[in-house]
Amino acid sequence: MAKLALFRALIASMLLSLCIMAAPAAGQDVQLRGLGRFDGWRENALIGYGLVTGLAGSGDTRRNAVTRQALRNVLSRLGTTVSEDQISSRNVAVVMVIATLPASANVGDRIDATVSSIGDARSLAGGTLLMTPMLGPDQRPYALAQGALVAGGYSFESELNQQQRNYPTTALLQGGATVEQAVDAQILKNGEVSFLLSDPSFGTAQRIAETINARFGFGTASARSADQVRVRYTGDPSDLTNFLARIETLSVRPESHPRVVVNERTGTIVAGGDVQISSVAISQGDIKITIKAENVASQPGFVSGFASDVRSLVVTNTKLDVDDAVGDTVVRFPNTTVADLVLGLSRARVSTRRMIGILQAIKTAGALHADIIVQ
Repeated sequence: MAKLALFRALIASMLLSLCIMAAPAAGQDVQLRGLGRFDGWRENALIGYGLVTGLAGSGDTRRNAVTRQALRNVLSRLGTTVSEDQISSRNVAVVMVIATLPASANVGDRIDATVSSIGDARSLAGGTLLMTPMLGPDQRPYALAQGALVAGGYSFESELNQQQRNYPTTALLQGGATVEQAVDAQILKNGEVSFLLSDPSFGTAQRIAETINARFGFGTASARSADQVRVRYTGDPSDLTNFLARIETLSVRPESHPRVVVNERTGTIVAGGDVQISSVAISQGDIKITIKAENVASQPGFVSGFASDVRSLVVTNTKLDVDDAVGDTVVRFPNTTVADLVLGLSRARVSTRRMIGILQAIKTAGALHADIIVQ
């Protein structure tokens, strides 16, 4: 009896530990800097058009008229006049240069740029980008890019033999763009600062406003929509940075949205531990049907040579096989979560790709209470 009681206690403790492990994790407080950004604090895209020189015969061919014209323009600005017939080098490639200007940048700051070929060059490895103005959306130059390129691959070809690694027609200009015009984000507008949520939620926006009011006084913040919280600021403009820094460090517990993300290409399923599923019965199995047709010629040998109108007869034999797939599964689940469902299907040796199909079918049946995002 003592051994039986000890065994029952051991089983109870194991079940209790499993229940604790299966319980969804409680939400945690997150600082506001991880939930969104201030309106006006954004990066800006820059683009430019230039030439890469120094390529070892892997540049644009003579068929690319844009390259010859661009090279003539560069040489003419440097005081050299040449005709198109005199330009036959394959050591030059015409490229597009893109970069991202930070929300706050000073003159002389260096940023990275990406260079991509727009001609028929085979590789940009070993090339050097000539001075290229980087324009903003307003067509004003904000930076100048120039320097040696770093390509993450190579491409060599000789007598119909080719060796290539990665994509050498795109290269990185590490810190090769210099900011020429200072920019500063305008965050304070009409005495207000707007905080924009990355994941819109009315509950989270209201909690943010309540937290700010509790810290700086009632009426300081108000939730205008699911993705915007307005904050009033009437202090000294020179102290705005300190005010925003204190707001960013405030912590709020955001609302969680039930979502299930599936990737059919890689067979990946990602879901929160508390995504609920109603009672459901799942039957998963395949039936494999194979039809084989064999053609057999029947040759009447006993009359061969005696009758000219006797011919061979072609007979088609058809064989039909029906096989049940190995691992057919019928599973019943009470009210549970996606985590428990996936765990149960894994123990039943159901593949990940079949799980994706099961989750989509459960969603169609109305038993999965979450959004399915297919990547």
